Amino acid sequence: MSADKQLPFNAQESFARSMDERDSLAPFRGRFHIPRRRDGTEQLYFAGNSLGLQPISVEARVKRELAEWAEKGVAGHFDSAMPWLDYHRRLAAPLARLAGAEPSEVVAMNSLTVNLHLMMVSFYRPTKDRHRILMEDCAFPSDTYAARSQISFHGFDPSEALRVAKPRDGDSALRTEDLLDLLEQEGEKIALVLLGGVNYFTGQAFDLAAITTAAKGKGCAVGLDLAHAIGNVPLRLHDCGADFAVWCSYKYLNAGPGALAGCFVHTRHARDSSLPRFAGWWGNDPATRFKMHLLPEFVPVPGADGWQLSNPPILAAAPLLASLEIFDEAGLDALRAKSTLMTGYLEFLVQQIPGEQYELLTPRHHDERGCQLSLRVKVDAKALLRELDSQGIVADFREPGVLRFAPVPLYNTFREVWQLARVLGEAERP
Repeated sequence: MSADKQLPFNAQESFARSMDERDSLAPFRGRFHIPRRRDGTEQLYFAGNSLGLQPISVEARVKRELAEWAEKGVAGHFDSAMPWLDYHRRLAAPLARLAGAEPSEVVAMNSLTVNLHLMMVSFYRPTKDRHRILMEDCAFPSDTYAARSQISFHGFDPSEALRVAKPRDGDSALRTEDLLDLLEQEGEKIALVLLGGVNYFTGQAFDLAAITTAAKGKGCAVGLDLAHAIGNVPLRLHDCGADFAVWCSYKYLNAGPGALAGCFVHTRHARDSSLPRFAGWWGNDPATRFKMHLLPEFVPVPGADGWQLSNPPILAAAPLLASLEIFDEAGLDALRAKSTLMTGYLEFLVQQIPGEQYELLTPRHHDERGCQLSLRVKVDAKALLRELDSQGIVADFREPGVLRFAPVPLYNTFREVWQLARVLGEAERP
């Protein structure tokens, strides 16, 4: 199946079954644990944008590291099948492929908001005349908390310095031209543009290259939260020129609850010793790292590794490595093609439902979204959520009255999308 050759959709179950039969990625579903209902049948899991499913290979990966620890103790750092000393480096190349970056530009470390704060230490350098942070409306709350606290830390007023770009009246998504106009008009006052690659609430995917170019043209630093973008939509971080990006790994990357997060720092900053940063021993030059107190001066590793603080948690890194192996095998281009078809199919089916009980908040063009549709529900949304649950359908509810559905191409099926739409169509109308 190709996103460039979309078949005409129809609302018959036979169509969904035929799409599954033609799906070359269908076998990957068998690589994941699918949660089950009380009667033992599989759930219809559309919450991968909140927590991805567990790859079956994770258990063996983690058990292997537990065995190395049990058998070798501290020697596992050097003497094991995958020595812990450089374990994090095994994650760099596959993460770079998903991020559209060079391996030296990415590192797996910490959690998303910790990484965001570390990046803002380096790239949010406010002055009296340029201290604003530009964010999109309905950004993920943790990003907003981080931005407001950084503004306050530097002695500015968040109510003035946090600039939130809102959609036009009647629109649910931001228009790229409006963001570009805002940057043209106010860019000289903005110290940092901080956007989600894909907005968590609406599912809108931003034109990162155009926005970054405009922001850099006005002298702004650019940072991205890719929690809902990495493993979901194609990224070209190196080419787009953003200064930094951060992401979690427990949504589309399927690395488990609270999983080891990721960070990108553009290569132009790799050896910039003038950048302020918080330092820790794992960001220090590996050639002298174990000289410890004998060489107390911090000499950062060139590249993103230089922002590390502590040695990585191996038992948290193992699930991420297992998942990244699946992405490399499936290929993001193929996943994106299926995602485009599957999300388009869900949109088509929702449009066939009589009445006006659902309003689509997500942009309709596939280039402006990933594999998430957000629906504003005009009936009792919480009652609908309970009905979905009773039918074994897992979705995500957000106030006020919005349900988010993510047909994830690694493990969801077209027939599951058809079943979801059938239940939505049978919901009580206003």
